[in-house]
Amino acid sequence: MAISMVVITLMFCASSYAALATFEDLNLASESYWNGDDDGSGYGTLSGFISGDNYFVNYQSTAYSYWESFAYSNMTDTTTSGYTNQFSAITGGGVNGSSNYAVSYTLGMFGNPAQTYNGITTGEYAQIVEGFYVTNTTYAYLSMLNGDAIAKAFGGEDGTDEDWFMLTVNALDENYEQTGASVEFYIADYRFSDNSLDYILDEWTWVDLTELGPVYGLEFSLSSSDGGSGYSMNTPAYFAMDNLTTSQVPVPAAVWLLGSGLIGLIGIRRRK
Repeated sequence: MAISMVVITLMFCASSYAALATFEDLNLASESYWNGDDDGSGYGTLSGFISGDNYFVNYQSTAYSYWESFAYSNMTDTTTSGYTNQFSAITGGGVNGSSNYAVSYTLGMFGNPAQTYNGITTGEYAQIVEGFYVTNTTYAYLSMLNGDAIAKAFGGEDGTDEDWFMLTVNALDENYEQTGASVEFYIADYRFSDNSLDYILDEWTWVDLTELGPVYGLEFSLSSSDGGSGYSMNTPAYFAMDNLTTSQVPVPAAVWLLGSGLIGLIGIRRRK
């Protein structure tokens, strides 16, 4: 009986799960957003929110009319350009017609990188991040399409400028520091001479992160051909995210072999 219980326990531990951050578990009034909890002080408040099994870092300072890292939204405005429309995805909603999604602003004025942390609800902190869906915000999309007072229109007047806007996703270790492993994904790309390949992303597109292996979290940054990265970048440093998916790290083969051996011993004992 004791051996049977051990085998059952091993089989349970080896089973996998997938956690999904859809942001539908976060309450919002229609056509609204959340971009932080501020205590009214000049330096603002470091906070965040949970969806699925992930924590999303947020920082807000109402004194400076400023926020960074992650917010969540159900805004549907796909036509208004400029900073006043920074919480809308160009898709007008979440993946597959859902309402909520996350918006990230990555410049980090107060030194808080745009990070997510795994295992907040399950306690399984080292996980495989399978990926997420990404698209442009309306603010960034229309800036790249038409240009604005700061940023240029991508492709230039004759359509030959090799512009690009790239999202970099870095793996984080147990100390929430970068491991050196990363995935790069272009959310706008005019680097090719064939104009038919030019695009500014305007639909939800899957970003596969399985090559990062087990991670404790992720850190996101943006760079652009228009000014580079950080505060030199002219392109608005925003992207939208939905359906961040994580899964349990597979149990090592040795544990499976141990379980198989115990099952074999049970069979021998029964035959005897």
